[in-house]
Amino acid sequence: MLSLAHPEVLADGWLPPVALHRRSAVDEVVRRLDPPLPRASPPWIVGVAGSSGSGTSVVARRAAREVSDRIRSCVSGSSPRILWMRLPTVRGTHGVATGLLRRLDEGFDGRGFPVPEVLAGFLRRLRREGRPTVLVLDDVGVSAADLVPVVLALGRPDRFLPEGESGLPPLYTIVAGRPNALDRLAAGVPESFSFTPFVSLEPYSETALTEIVRDRAERALGRPMPAEKVASIVARSVEEGGGARQAFHLLRRALLGSSLGPFPSLSFPVPSFAVAIEPRVVRAIGAATGGVAGPVADVRRLEAELARSQGLRPLPTTTLWRRIVRLEAAGYVRREIRTGGDGGTRSVVRVLTPIDEWVTDSRRPGTPRGFARSGLFGFAREEPAGRPRPDPELPGLGGVAD
Repeated sequence: MLSLAHPEVLADGWLPPVALHRRSAVDEVVRRLDPPLPRASPPWIVGVAGSSGSGTSVVARRAAREVSDRIRSCVSGSSPRILWMRLPTVRGTHGVATGLLRRLDEGFDGRGFPVPEVLAGFLRRLRREGRPTVLVLDDVGVSAADLVPVVLALGRPDRFLPEGESGLPPLYTIVAGRPNALDRLAAGVPESFSFTPFVSLEPYSETALTEIVRDRAERALGRPMPAEKVASIVARSVEEGGGARQAFHLLRRALLGSSLGPFPSLSFPVPSFAVAIEPRVVRAIGAATGGVAGPVADVRRLEAELARSQGLRPLPTTTLWRRIVRLEAAGYVRREIRTGGDGGTRSVVRVLTPIDEWVTDSRRPGTPRGFARSGLFGFAREEPAGRPRPDPELPGLGGVAD
């Protein structure tokens, strides 16, 4: 096994800072969504279509990041957020609706509730919080859940909102996946919802794939990877027709010390390299910084309040500081240390990567990982699952937190 300087870049959820050979596609998605004040009427939705391994996920997520950055730089008020969902990780339309609401309320349990009620809870929560949102529905394949009810709800939110309320905060949607799956979705929604023609991606050329693999390997190793090793990975990926996705599977296998012999690429378990940190610490950082920057003292105060509300003991100051250091090592935040105050409380933590995209693990540091699945912020729970609290604005739909 090679020594990895930054193993987190091998995680499925890691987003490269530059979409190599896909810059024009990213620009086109952003142009169509037209942030921060679109001239077209909602819904604002763009489809990104391409074969497996052609970069649809990278284009969709990098475009979402740029839309968020434009809103943040031009509009004062609530900080925008990105909600990212990979469709293969959920089952059916109900799973999609439940997953969306869980990204706003980690304790929600959708069992027993019909899809319309869950979508109503999601849309009402969006309206109540008032934050601009960029939604990415990623990796849509032919066997994926039916997204037509979800897209219809996003385009006609008033049908799901309480009487007397209408409209949502700005909501931008990017749907990325296989062309035939997106064709099926586009055919199921009214013409006023049309998001065709899609931003279409051709498979990467061998030259482009070589540059992409070389870049990812160098980021993971902290040094260049031997050219012959890169060439071997690219050649096999091209032979198997898997594009960048298959190339990254092979790269992980190579860097983790296994041979490049035959193996079932789709069933190979990929380690998560998620940052071990309590979900309440991430929530405290989000609340204290507003997604931009905030005093460490506020992070400590909010973490303590969240811990007590869950019946847990707040983290000691030094332990909390180590958690922030761990997030900094992953490239999610930057510490700005300022002397003075009680225990350095004048120091500031600055968010570098949108908190919605952090890949975290709620287990304590030192817990054996094996091949742990990665999870995005908001899915790991620290307390035993209890009975969800009802939403006072949505009778019969539980689990919607304030």
